[in-house]
Amino acid sequence: MNPAEFSNIAGAEQEFWWYRGMREILFRLLDPIAGTDRFERILEAGCGTGHLSKVLWERYGWAMFPLDLSREGLGYARRIGVERLTQGDIRTLPFPDAAFDALLSTEVIVHLERGREHEALTEFARVLKPDGLLVLRTSALDLLRSRHSEFVHERQRFTRARLVAAVEQAGFRVERVTYLNSLLLPVALFKFRVWEPLTRAAPHSGVQPVAKWLDRLLYLPMWLEAGWIGWGGAFAAGQTLVLVGRKSHTN
Repeated sequence: MNPAEFSNIAGAEQEFWWYRGMREILFRLLDPIAGTDRFERILEAGCGTGHLSKVLWERYGWAMFPLDLSREGLGYARRIGVERLTQGDIRTLPFPDAAFDALLSTEVIVHLERGREHEALTEFARVLKPDGLLVLRTSALDLLRSRHSEFVHERQRFTRARLVAAVEQAGFRVERVTYLNSLLLPVALFKFRVWEPLTRAAPHSGVQPVAKWLDRLLYLPMWLEAGWIGWGGAFAAGQTLVLVGRKSHTN
């Protein structure tokens, strides 16, 4: 992750349409699970500013253990009162085997060189208890690589098939996987494949405030997607992938 992006994220993730939409989708996935499973220790592998760990603790009362490689991100987390912070690499987690009931990792493995995601996924399986929950969210489809991707040092994107194969190889059984941010896909294709090359835009952060009316307009498709996913629906293509799995008992 580009260290310069942390200040942009910290200033936007509470109100910016993309973060609000992704949280709503995540809640629709987690609410049913939180109602039936008891989680005592949850690792967020790649917590960034710690905001998501704080939100999950407030919503579910979970004991979150946020980890990030970046001191910049952890500094923001400390300032908002996030506890149990750890600096570490997701490829060599500083925790014992079977230490956690659940693990979340959002937009993190894309920063690893292609092929090295297996190191992180193997570590995720190692620190989870048998049948432990994995929630993994990542950028999707190489076609959608953008100037923002370059700015944040994104090294790879995933297809559904490649993500599922990698997760299963690491010792998980996949319970659910779908693309997200799908309704805005035509807009994204035009912006990333036509407008940015045409204007020769330099790498830049996509996490920038927009007018309130535009923010509400962009949030609406994600709110609709959250409702569809909450009903058990899925999307065949999109800008993001989310996967829910469990650590295999045989792993």
